[in-house]
Amino acid sequence: MNDAVLYEVRDNIAWLTINRPTARNSLNKAVREGLFAGVRRFNEDDRAAVLVLTGAGNKAFCAGGDLKEMAAEQLAIPPIDFVPQFGRNIEVSKPTIAAVNGAAMAGGFLLAQTCDLCIASTTATFAISEVKVGRGSPWAAPLPLMIPRRVAMEIVLTGAPMTAARAHEIGFVNQLAEPTELHARAQALAQQVAANAPLSVLAGKRTMALTAELPLGEAYEHAEKIWAPVYSSEDAQEGMLSFAERRAPKWQGK
Repeated sequence: MNDAVLYEVRDNIAWLTINRPTARNSLNKAVREGLFAGVRRFNEDDRAAVLVLTGAGNKAFCAGGDLKEMAAEQLAIPPIDFVPQFGRNIEVSKPTIAAVNGAAMAGGFLLAQTCDLCIASTTATFAISEVKVGRGSPWAAPLPLMIPRRVAMEIVLTGAPMTAARAHEIGFVNQLAEPTELHARAQALAQQVAANAPLSVLAGKRTMALTAELPLGEAYEHAEKIWAPVYSSEDAQEGMLSFAERRAPKWQGK
């Protein structure tokens, strides 16, 4: 970890904060390395059930790549591990939430897209702006699975910014929050997830990815295999017993 990216655990929720507000939290080398290190730390952190990714300040979640640094290095095709893409260049089995506090442009849009859930400030904006600077967005390939294809096409071809309200309308954003309430709302959403049976949460996340790569019939077959150990777990028995006894369940993750 480094000062460009901060990691802390609030209760059982890990917060990963891009800490470069004077540069609109753009992705220079220190930020990119800090993000990878922070995600690996979260993966290994038994205290943390959910990760929330956000940016420092209230103007930018992440404005994308640091174009000055990229120009100085004459960057052409970015390496596959240039920016964390969950499930592509780094595995994250636990749930992740983007708390978008301002502009999410280019690589910032990528970071919001790669998280499982997204909650955004009402003042946030989103754009895949690479076409405006002659760069590319191959990472946007999954976007038509998340939002209508023609809307995705418009976003990629125009590079025009989209309001948080529009992002919520098309289903890219799960929830909107007033700027002063964003962190509290993100924490509450994360704790709502974390309160559930951990094995069921992990299996649910894996199941939601199946139809992106498999025909529906095969997806059902894989889902049955994913959920079989969950049904057979001690937590499954505890969930039913706690309901019958009218008490809160005590999850063990086994």
